[in-house]
Amino acid sequence: MSTYWLALVGAVYFVALVIATWSARRATHGESDYMLAGSNLGAALGCLTFGATLFSTFTLMGMPDFFRTHGVGAWIFLGVADAAVAFVILWYAAHLRRAASTVDFKGIAGLISARYRSRAAGYLYLAGLFVFLIPYVAVQIRGIGILLNAAYPQTLPIWAWSLAIVVTLLIYSEIGGLKAIIYSDALQGLVLLVVTWLIAYGCVKEFGGIAALMQQIDATEPALLSVPGPHGLFTFQFMLASLLAILALPITQPQLATRLVIMKNTTEAKRMAVAVGVFSMLVIVPTIAIGLHGAIAYRGADTAAFLAAALIHDQAPYIAAIVAVGLVAAAMSTADSQLFALGGELRSLLRADEPRAMRWTRTAIALFAAAAYGFAIMSADQLVLMARVSFAGTAMLAPLILTGVLSRSAKATYLLPATVVGLLVFLLSVLGLIPATIGGLRLDLALFALLSLIALAGQRRAIA
Repeated sequence: MSTYWLALVGAVYFVALVIATWSARRATHGESDYMLAGSNLGAALGCLTFGATLFSTFTLMGMPDFFRTHGVGAWIFLGVADAAVAFVILWYAAHLRRAASTVDFKGIAGLISARYRSRAAGYLYLAGLFVFLIPYVAVQIRGIGILLNAAYPQTLPIWAWSLAIVVTLLIYSEIGGLKAIIYSDALQGLVLLVVTWLIAYGCVKEFGGIAALMQQIDATEPALLSVPGPHGLFTFQFMLASLLAILALPITQPQLATRLVIMKNTTEAKRMAVAVGVFSMLVIVPTIAIGLHGAIAYRGADTAAFLAAALIHDQAPYIAAIVAVGLVAAAMSTADSQLFALGGELRSLLRADEPRAMRWTRTAIALFAAAAYGFAIMSADQLVLMARVSFAGTAMLAPLILTGVLSRSAKATYLLPATVVGLLVFLLSVLGLIPATIGGLRLDLALFALLSLIALAGQRRAIA
């Protein structure tokens, strides 16, 4: 990569980031504004921040490698499911905003505590987020560490690159608050979209078109063009469990749900939902071409070698520089959003006065970042599968959250302990301590179905 282009693009992005941060800081008045960005997002900015938070480092790093390894069946897992999220947003945003208007909204944990009249419900939600969202934050940190280490192998090891990212995002979040994060998301989302299509265009052009690329794949490894794929990953149960986990994201992930609440009004939230569906298609489609190109050109290469070659070394110097800076920005803004959201959830549960609550919140964000860094150093390189485990784990919280948001007389009598057991059982299966299937049925599907039935039964009893 040309050092000149990297320095130039990096300087331009840094200046834009400083301007965004300064503008956000000047527009922020008070602790609530700092945490909730003024609660006046429009559809365009809302789409970019929601999309950039949803599609992050693993878009350009995880998705192409996933297509390269498992084939076009990944489109069902990623493309179709992420587009369907738009319909969930359309439906859920109205209900969530209505529920949030009944309380002094500071976070989802505080909201469900108020709806259940039980602080235990809020702390359970926060604990589940910590266990399963920290690995997703680690995906961002490790992903960029892998790329930078592969692109500059003589500079810093993966752990050092990852540490630099964590320290930088902590400084940034302290200065700018949520509004600065949103501005950064908008910039990063546009860069991500442009860069992904530029790389995909080059990959397709190298083979003389999409048809020629598909013919080459069919000749070398035809299993990539069908399900369940060369490694048998895309079974019906995997697809269904993945669909449910992804559809639950706006419900369970606080950095996404909070953005629904802080939209200017419900009309803007609906417009944003439609725009997110379009954004999803535009981001995911080009990663198919990048991944299938890698299945031919870098067959047998490890993840780091493939990503460094496809995203950096094979690109024109200016594109490679934009990719590197864009990925760093994506890692920082997405991880920052998630860590900031975790801090916000803790704040929503605290009963201390505002200055003391904010001190606890800032300390918690630093501790969450340290935990994510540790996980990133110890984790594997299968970025998309790591993200999927995170999505599936937080999906176990969906029945608890939905009951609290949708019901006017939510009861946690049975659902609260059942959710605790469900989270523990799923965690044990992820750690390999218990089987991941029960009588041929995936454990995550069985747990999600059981928790949903318990939630429904509890509501019928409350009505009766």
